[in-house]
Amino acid sequence: MIILISSRNGSIMLSFMLCLFIISLPFCVTSSARTPALYVLGDSLVDSGNNNLLPTMARANYLPYGVNFVKKTTGRFTNAEYLGLPYSPPYLRIRDNLPLTGLNYASGSCGILPETGRSYGKCLNFEEQVGLFEETVKLLQQKYFKSPEELLDYLSKSIFIISIGSNDYINNYLGTSSFYTNKGYPPQQFAQLLVDKLSNQLQRLYKLGARKMVVFERGPIGCIPSITRKYEHKGQSCVEDMNQLVLLFNKLLPSKLKNLTSTLNASILVNGQAHSLAYDAIMNPSKHGLMDASNPCCSALLNGTSGCIPLLKPCNNADRHFFWDGYHQTEAVYSLVASRCITDSSVCVPFTLNKLLNM
Repeated sequence: MIILISSRNGSIMLSFMLCLFIISLPFCVTSSARTPALYVLGDSLVDSGNNNLLPTMARANYLPYGVNFVKKTTGRFTNAEYLGLPYSPPYLRIRDNLPLTGLNYASGSCGILPETGRSYGKCLNFEEQVGLFEETVKLLQQKYFKSPEELLDYLSKSIFIISIGSNDYINNYLGTSSFYTNKGYPPQQFAQLLVDKLSNQLQRLYKLGARKMVVFERGPIGCIPSITRKYEHKGQSCVEDMNQLVLLFNKLLPSKLKNLTSTLNASILVNGQAHSLAYDAIMNPSKHGLMDASNPCCSALLNGTSGCIPLLKPCNNADRHFFWDGYHQTEAVYSLVASRCITDSSVCVPFTLNKLLNM
């Protein structure tokens, strides 16, 4: 089995299947390994609809989000479709009726820090998401497994995808809301704060049974339309000062994950290093089959700096665009990252997803 991380028009698709089709080309892998479930934690890049059930402005339960998704609009900024496994639903919609194929706890606008995203309403910060997974583990034990050992075996074979942290910069550190109290941190200390808080929750996940975790670094936030259209960047494609902020986080993350792997017995923590790949696609779009690496594909609110305007038809060539709205990427970009993360150990470090699923 193998994971595909891709998207359809501004949304991520996480898929399990034996033969994957990446950018119209077959990518087939045979494996005897069995991965029973995929658990997803993070922000709007992987939110499959939890925010629908929260009092927040950060929602995507309208067209053109999901325009190419078979289930249409379900509240996902991202499509979380699983091929080969039943559709994996948002936790808040399922609660007690738990599937054994995984759940999604991600929440748009939220972050690692508890105050991130509060200006938009209620969202699930990373600590709360891990808390919901803890409730899931208790229910799994009650409903499906005869012993703690059986449950641990199931969880140890499952994959945990973690993608969070961008909003801690976009909606917190760089914001002006009175909710945020982190303006006093120098950039290096703020990055260290985020990595330490993230590490604490990864250790909680481990204690609950997670063993295979893929933790993605932060992308070049200084290149997203919501930033480039608000801040001066002197003829450059991106606001490089803001890219430098997340690079501080990205530089700290590998050593933290390596340390956790060495101290947490039988754990495998993979670092998804997609920043450089995404940045290169923005700087050299034609090299990666793209045409537009600066403008949203959909008609986005606030001069292209926010979410899509409801019901308006998006561009006809989303597969040639880097950005779907003011924040999120298109299928073409996620397919690019997916194909490299599956097979290239310089993108997913130290193990490709192909290897991880066979370990």
